[in-house]
Amino acid sequence: MKPSTCLIYDGTFHGLLTCVYTAFEEKLVVNNILPPGTPQTDMFADNIEVFTNEAKAKRVWQGFQKYATPRGQNAIYYAYLSELPKIELDILRYFQHTFKFKTSVDGDFANNHIIKIAQTAKKVGREKHRMEAFVRFQLTKDNIYFSNIEPDFNVLPIIEKHFTSRYSDQQWIIYDLKRKFGLYYDLQETRVIHIDFSQNLSSLEEKEHLFDASEIEFQQLWKKYFEATTIKSRINTRLHHQHVPKRYWKYLSEKNPLHN
Repeated sequence: MKPSTCLIYDGTFHGLLTCVYTAFEEKLVVNNILPPGTPQTDMFADNIEVFTNEAKAKRVWQGFQKYATPRGQNAIYYAYLSELPKIELDILRYFQHTFKFKTSVDGDFANNHIIKIAQTAKKVGREKHRMEAFVRFQLTKDNIYFSNIEPDFNVLPIIEKHFTSRYSDQQWIIYDLKRKFGLYYDLQETRVIHIDFSQNLSSLEEKEHLFDASEIEFQQLWKKYFEATTIKSRINTRLHHQHVPKRYWKYLSEKNPLHN
């Protein structure tokens, strides 16, 4: 019996696909796939570092596309973006199941790994739509519209198309503070950027340093308008929390005043 193996990869999607290729090519008994810096809990497993190979990754994905539906393909990518512990192993099992039966398996809910991928993809998709709805931009002194977010999942790669299309006439940055990278659109293309921010980006002093004075004044006026037009006797707190969960309030000007 072959010993169990833990594959260590660089955390990229192509790196994960390379792990799938390696598992099949070397007929490995894989018990875990870990991104860098993740503690290994199985002290008896053989650790193998897998280096990303674009050609191998492409071969795996093309083979998968022969059998998987577009929904199944999206589910795999969305699940990867969830960054949940051991989701990589569920993704490997999904590939193994697909290649074994040579057909789409996204409806095979008798398989626990298929269920896990489908449920996770649904959560990531929900987070994507909420980010597209709740992101609010602020005008900086450089005439760039800026928004910082801290989503539960790594949704920046799948909201890029929406914001590039919707705000194609202005420069903007959406920055993920949790993952320390962002998207910058310069009127020509959208690219990934990294910025070293202050730890207290929400402070008034920091905002006055970064943002245009008219932006601060506008948000103050908007908050006053919101408060003035709210009919307190008609507030339905439960319904409000259902439509706009409290963890998203920090993105809304009317819920997150500039003067803290």
